[in-house]
Amino acid sequence: MRDRSTTQPNPRRRGEPWLRVSVADQTITLINGDDEIESVWPVSTAARGLGEMNNSLQTPRGWHQIRACIGAGVPENGVFQGRRFRGEIYGPALAHHYPDRDWILTRILWLSGLEPGFNRRGDCDTMRRYIYIHGTPESNPLGVALSHGCVRMHNAALLELFNRVRPGTRICICET
Repeated sequence: MRDRSTTQPNPRRRGEPWLRVSVADQTITLINGDDEIESVWPVSTAARGLGEMNNSLQTPRGWHQIRACIGAGVPENGVFQGRRFRGEIYGPALAHHYPDRDWILTRILWLSGLEPGFNRRGDCDTMRRYIYIHGTPESNPLGVALSHGCVRMHNAALLELFNRVRPGTRICICET
């Protein structure tokens, strides 16, 4: 299948920063309003590959926007459940007690699709699927597809990104 970033209209806003997630490279790139690369960080996308359907555990493709930036002021490694900080800080004891948990740490950038019928509305809605860019334990490898659909980043990088984006920032999740 052709990369949708080359076949779909580009909904980003002129002069504003935007993000590009490359699934092939397992990276996220912050591009400034002048189309210059500001930063590139490693990520981990879905172990099950790309797809938009509910319950697929796949990373959705196409154009999205940040719907909400969640967690300002939460300590690094703060544990989220249901998009709320529960007062726990991730560490060896929690990791040992919950070895199979999909940790959502530090910050959440909640994504919303911009392409009706593809990643917005119906049974393919990115926001209703709770797809985020979120923190993950430093022990979790990046550069390999291992997530349950979200885009995972190590916490220090996510903090840096969180401080440079806002709700409405556009994101293209691309196959290439």
